[in-house]
Amino acid sequence: MARKTDFSDALTPAAPDGAIVIASERARSEIPVEQLSHYLLTPEFIERQNRVLSALSKEPVFKKGNQANLSRPERYMLGLARGKKIRQLTVKLGWSEEDYAMASYLVDDVLPYYLHTAMFSTTVREQGSEAQKAYWMPKIDAWEVIGCYAQTEMGHGSNVRGLESEAKWDPKTKEFILHSPHLTASKWWNGTLGRTANHAIVVAQLLLPVSGSGAETKYKSYGPHPFIVQIRDIKTHQPLESIIIGDIGPKYGYNSMDNGYMLFNHHRISHDAMLSGYSRVDPDTGAYSKPENPQVVYGTMTAVRSTIVMEARLALARAVTVAVRYLSIRRQFPDKDAKDKTAAELSVLDYPTVQIRILPLLATTFALHYSGKAMGELYQRTRRDIEKNGDFATLAELHSTSSGLKSLCTDLAAAGIEDCRRAMGGHGFGGGTGLVQLNATYRAKQTVEGDNWMITQQVARYLIKKVRELSQNPTRPTATRTEENLKRYLSSKGSKINLKIHRNDRDIVEAFERRTSYLAFTAHEQREVQQKPWNTLLIDFYKLSRAHSQSILVTNFYDAVQNDNTLSPVTREVLWDLFRLYALTTMDGDAREFYSSGAVTNEDLDLISPRVLELMQRIRPHAVRLVDAWGIPDYLLDSSLGRYDGKVYEDLWDKAHRQNPLNEITFNPDYQTDELVLGSGDAGKIVSKL
Repeated sequence: MARKTDFSDALTPAAPDGAIVIASERARSEIPVEQLSHYLLTPEFIERQNRVLSALSKEPVFKKGNQANLSRPERYMLGLARGKKIRQLTVKLGWSEEDYAMASYLVDDVLPYYLHTAMFSTTVREQGSEAQKAYWMPKIDAWEVIGCYAQTEMGHGSNVRGLESEAKWDPKTKEFILHSPHLTASKWWNGTLGRTANHAIVVAQLLLPVSGSGAETKYKSYGPHPFIVQIRDIKTHQPLESIIIGDIGPKYGYNSMDNGYMLFNHHRISHDAMLSGYSRVDPDTGAYSKPENPQVVYGTMTAVRSTIVMEARLALARAVTVAVRYLSIRRQFPDKDAKDKTAAELSVLDYPTVQIRILPLLATTFALHYSGKAMGELYQRTRRDIEKNGDFATLAELHSTSSGLKSLCTDLAAAGIEDCRRAMGGHGFGGGTGLVQLNATYRAKQTVEGDNWMITQQVARYLIKKVRELSQNPTRPTATRTEENLKRYLSSKGSKINLKIHRNDRDIVEAFERRTSYLAFTAHEQREVQQKPWNTLLIDFYKLSRAHSQSILVTNFYDAVQNDNTLSPVTREVLWDLFRLYALTTMDGDAREFYSSGAVTNEDLDLISPRVLELMQRIRPHAVRLVDAWGIPDYLLDSSLGRYDGKVYEDLWDKAHRQNPLNEITFNPDYQTDELVLGSGDAGKIVSKL
């Protein structure tokens, strides 16, 4: 598009200029941004980001200027082209897996190949036998096969045990027969499946014959198991006979991803298609060997949930970066109490009603960061214990923790992104925010890998079990911090300890731990003593899971700041204020539970609001430098409002006036003619596309 030249070229924004304002904001704080950035992201991450971004900037396919104006088929094709180009660059430049992941992160499209790298590869690596890994992993790593993960069905998602797809063992041919007995057995929502993948991990009910023969054969179900299945011809890319596949259509977001459906009609696969790292069917006898711990079947889901927790903090950090920078520059109304009637308008971020929406979210990005790191470490430790020693001791804790944190962290990030958008007023509704795609796409995280309400039952089940064990044997040794907290609560159950949350940061942590223990013992009492039906307690279980997960966030935040001596004194003090702000605003939202648990007095709860106001006033001067430390480049933000240089209004004008392709067309608004574009005679073209 040729650049327009007109009288607007000579116009500039009214004073104060955004670039000057953002520079003065940075001058208000002494936080060493580079040091904090290295601390949060690591020097390796920053070096990789700069190096990969340099390579991407040379490729036209990665330009973002017009992508919001593309149709969905065009968005998928653009995503496919970008995915191919990233893979080509990986081969050409010798990129590592981390480099590839960085490129995908920066491009900020949900690439059609995403499930190949995120779940297909992970499942084969973690659940395949040594022979299967030796055969499949070279093909997967070389992208000779492109895979997806087909678990969720039209009729079942979170309830994996309820999946309808069947894998019947045929002892005569030594094959499994994949079949979709009902329409609701159709695989559904599976990313990369719709138009891209030629292989899939298909999770289906394993059915083994127990009596009879032919049509009279009786089968026993051994639960859902993963199978690696070719679903399309490698050369023609057409679905194999007895398989129906396609894209499910438009969604709230994920426009570049081909979420798909798939049905099987007695489709035969070989014996070695069943991933047999933990369970297998003997090809000669048909005997089933089950895994020592059935939860390993859901290992891929747990792995992705662990990653989702870490991703949440950068998703929220993007929105907070845009909001903090823009709201620092945006001016609205002078101070009502200003004596000078010609006083300048206030920065919007100086209004407490805006601060209370944005600054706790800034604190939340740090809380998510520390728990994301801890979640990743727990996952890696658990996998090492299983693979090297056959030790499943921490698997239940990992499954519970990943479920609870996935639910809480994605809720915090999704709601936070929308809160940032709303806090930016009128311009927050426009494409110049850079949040349109992020806001639409991130909401999928609240239901993918388990609905955020349903999966919290895993946390409740785990905590009730731990309370039962302690109640039966109060002196039993504890292996985890959760058990220690429950044991400590048991020794003072029913008493009020009235922690000094405004004088001692450690007491804040203990208040969260005690509240969780109180809710856990209450849930145990209701379920196992009073024997209330499980379904009537689901809302209480959800609250218990959130309390437990909030406690984890608070504890990890506290431990990280307490144990770190590498940061400058001013940075450390601001981090303590961020810890207090996150913890106290969270506590304020559930004050009754903290009082009921005996952790905090009503008087101290009443003091939270003025304390929060004080904390926000102390954090406010550092806000711009704090978001700078997340190191999110302008290319990724793709935001006029959140530009690093503060040239908000210049960029908004340029994108609307000079880059918008709609402004290049002269339309015919005369209702008496069907012509849409003046002089084109194109009547009926739009109708023909409906």
